[in-house]
This record gives sequence, structure tokens and C-alpha cells, in this order.
Amino acid sequence: MTSAEPAFLPGLELSRILYEEAVRPVLDDAFPGLPYAAARIGPGSEVLGFDTARSADHDWGPRLDLFLAPDDAAAHGEAIRRLLADRLPKEIRGWPTHFRPADDPLDPVGHMAATDGPVNHRVVAHDTGAWLTRELGLDASTTEPGVRDWLAMPQQRLAGVTAGAVFHDGPGLLTTARARLARYPEQVWRYVLACQWQRISQEEAFVGRCAEVGDALGSAVVAARLVRDLMRLSLLLERRFPPYGKWLGSAFARLEAAGELMPSLCGALAVTDRQERERLLCTAYEAVAIRQNATGLVDPVDPAPRPYHGRPYRVLRAERFARPLADSLTDPDLRGLPLTGVVDQWADSTDLLMGRDGGALRAASAAVGGR
Repeated sequence: MTSAEPAFLPGLELSRILYEEAVRPVLDDAFPGLPYAAARIGPGSEVLGFDTARSADHDWGPRLDLFLAPDDAAAHGEAIRRLLADRLPKEIRGWPTHFRPADDPLDPVGHMAATDGPVNHRVVAHDTGAWLTRELGLDASTTEPGVRDWLAMPQQRLAGVTAGAVFHDGPGLLTTARARLARYPEQVWRYVLACQWQRISQEEAFVGRCAEVGDALGSAVVAARLVRDLMRLSLLLERRFPPYGKWLGSAFARLEAAGELMPSLCGALAVTDRQERERLLCTAYEAVAIRQNATGLVDPVDPAPRPYHGRPYRVLRAERFARPLADSLTDPDLRGLPLTGVVDQWADSTDLLMGRDGGALRAASAAVGGR
């Protein structure tokens, strides 16, 4: 950017202006009657509403996704790209519409730049079904996801597809897909919650055990993992898909539960005293357990912390919440599954979760689930 950097606008607002003031008039003129959807969804901090002025230094700016029927995408996609390259304005609200190529050795992250020639824009025409299949493994505009589909779809991808903004949807297919994907069906939700409680149950006693043998670092690492799991569980309880790590805290802060939980979770990460860390974690466990009971999915479970067998550690015994949820499952495809969950409950490799090989995700999910 030049020294006269324009005022920051949230990326979704910039995308809306790009569509309404620049892209729509061109499409109306050159392709009258073409059915399409215009949106900004998928990967990107602006899609989740977390972009700031800092975001402008990396792969950010006036961007738009167009979604067409397969035949229209094949027939008109390249023509739309070329037409917009010639007719788009050089900037929107002071932000260049031109991006250097991603493989430019002078600018490998694709920063925006001025241009006197055609605009290397980021308005991309997609085949709607192919885009959804690439992102999530199935075309949810025409197909209702089944249990195996849900378990193989990373929550962070679901967050990106269902967040963002749709500025126009003539065919209605994108809107249909987003409605189908907006939240887990109740049976899947019960299963995912059970798996998240199970994760907590597996490590909650290790905070005290590590400290007992003088492993202060190990105790802190386990506590941090438990805080992360409680944050993700809180998002799931409010039926929101946890985003990837960079924005987990920002998404958590928007929850109804955040005000109550933030002091104990932050405190558990900050303190070094074993008993105080245990007390703060137990405060958080109990608060989240009460919220679980409030869902009414199963009969209430006593949310009070308790000793871990005969050892001097106080824990929730979180398996007490996992078991009733698992026992409440009636879907034959879910009953009896191991409590491993959806892919990003048992894997956190970015290359796996955000890679383009949907087949690998499905194969791994089936293998872990024993299917």
C-alpha cells in the first residue's frame, strides 16, 4: 500500500460495495437474466467478522464469490473474469481491486497493488455444487448431509461456509445449502457434545498429577488444553462451529457464556499455584456443566466437582456428562460409535483439515470411527 492508506473498512462491507457498485452493473449489462449468487464466504478472517486493519497486509481486499449452475460456470466463467478485468474500477473506497499474482516473487502473499492495465481481481465464478463439494465433501445445495458427511466436515470449514454474507441469490441454491449446514442436527449435536465432554474427562486429572511430581510445565500445558476444550464445548453448546485457533478466543468472547467463564479460564492459564489453578478450572467446569444441563438434552447431572478416585485432585469427572448424551442417541449410524467425534475433535493438522483432498478426510473419519 502507499503511504496514503485508505480508512479501514470491514472486508464484508468492502465486498458488498464491490458487488453493488461495480460487479452487479457489469453482470446486468453483459449477462442479463443470468441466474447467480454473489457472496463472500469460505476461508478468510473477514468472513468470520474478525478482520482488522492488520488484515490488509495479507490476501485481503475487495473480493467476491459468484456461484453459478455448472453449465453457466463452464460457459461464462472465463468471460466474466475477462470482462471484469477490463471494466472493474481500479479501486473501491480507496482499496485497489488489483492483486498481484500469488506466485509473484516480489510479493508472494498477493498484496494489492495499483495497475494501469487489466485488473487482476478476486471476483471468482464458481460452479455452486463443485465449490461446496470441494469445501465440505458434498453438494449441500442438492443433498441433505448424512451422519457420515457431518462427521467428516471440519467445524472450521462449516464456520466459513455458514458465516460471511450473501448479497444476492437468484437461484436460491446457496441459501439452501447454508440453511442445511447452519447447525448440527440434534442427534449429531448430542454425539459431538458427548465427544467433547469425553475429551475433557481424559485429561482433567492430569493437571494435579503433573504438579504433584514437580512438572509445572506439564501441568500448565494440560490446563491450557482443557481451557481450549472448554471454549470449544461452550461454542458447541450455543450451537456455533468453533473456528480455527487464531480466532477461537475471539469467537468465544462473543458467546453468552463468555462473561461468566472468562475470569476462571484466563485465571487458570495465568496462575502457577496448583491449588488455585485447580480451583479456577473447577469453577469453569461447573459453569459449563450447568449450561449443559440447561439444554434439556438429557436428565440433569450433578455439576459439582469432586475428588478423582482416592487421589487429592478435584475434577468434574466429565465422563458423567458424556455417557448420558451417548446413551440418548437413537440414530443407528451414531449409536455405538466410539466417542471420537468429528474430524477436528481428533485431528488438528491444518494440512488435513484445510487441504483440498476431501477424500482423505472422509477416509480418515471412517477409519477412526470404525466404519
